[in-house]
Amino acid sequence: MSYSSARNSYRSHSPDYDSPTPSSGAATPPGASSTFLSSSVSSLWGGLVRRFSAETTGPGPNHTPRSYSPDDSFSSHHDKMPGNGFDGVYTPPRRIASPLRPPPLEPLQLNGYSSDTAADARLLTPAIAEEIRIMVPARLSLADEWNLVYSLEQDGASLATLYDKCDVYRGKRVGFVLVVKDCEGGIFGAYMSDLPHPHPKYFGTGECFLWRASVLASLPPPPSEDTSKLTGRTTTLSGAGQPSIRFKAFPYSGVNEYYMLCEAHFFSMGAGDGKYGLWLDDALEKGISSTCQTFGNERLSDEGEKFGVLGVEVWVVGA
Repeated sequence: MSYSSARNSYRSHSPDYDSPTPSSGAATPPGASSTFLSSSVSSLWGGLVRRFSAETTGPGPNHTPRSYSPDDSFSSHHDKMPGNGFDGVYTPPRRIASPLRPPPLEPLQLNGYSSDTAADARLLTPAIAEEIRIMVPARLSLADEWNLVYSLEQDGASLATLYDKCDVYRGKRVGFVLVVKDCEGGIFGAYMSDLPHPHPKYFGTGECFLWRASVLASLPPPPSEDTSKLTGRTTTLSGAGQPSIRFKAFPYSGVNEYYMLCEAHFFSMGAGDGKYGLWLDDALEKGISSTCQTFGNERLSDEGEKFGVLGVEVWVVGA
């Protein structure tokens, strides 16, 4: 409805619309209240008419259509693009890497092995250390040097000695990595948010986790390679370098807060339902590993729930 038609319609139905306005005089004319009410209704009706006529009226002669950029209207522009998800497989827009990305971390250096420590007695390798580094808190992952605090090979088999050597870092914001080697050569351990020390109650934080690493045998040579001179099946490819490592980490599950429990006669991490995630005796000769509620881990040793200990190391991170 246009404004003129609406006004004519209202004029035909309102007897007071064309009433003359008093020309002079200060006295209030009779019927002033009805005139005021009629004026109010007229103003309200006029506002509604102007609103509806503005919505129905098309663009004026001076109206300039707005030009849309690709970012102004997603639906109109996106529907015309290939790979928009409506006519085929959706292709996400190309993203540009942020210039504020942190620089890559420097390779880790493992310090502390004695020159006379045999290579097979060195439990932690740079490859395993780099995997653990990904899981430690960000403030400690920046450290590019880890220092050996305790080694069964270099310091003797004694849990008390392990506690004493770690106590040097009391009060410092550092972390500790425990590495254990069982009698079948399996490598596993834990990250400790606090230094291991005798304490009557559980301690630590949710930064703790358990881990295990398995060395994978390399694939045999491809059929196209000349194997006529080989006397047996090889386990590594020529030039393949170090064997592959499968690394598994078991972070805090949130079920309970049994992170660490250390006493003079044993060391443990994780617990629940009477089982330990990792447990070592005071002589560092025997250990236990079971699925525990704290970390929801799988059994760490392939020997079984109980295993024999061949080596133990503790590394400090962030010192």
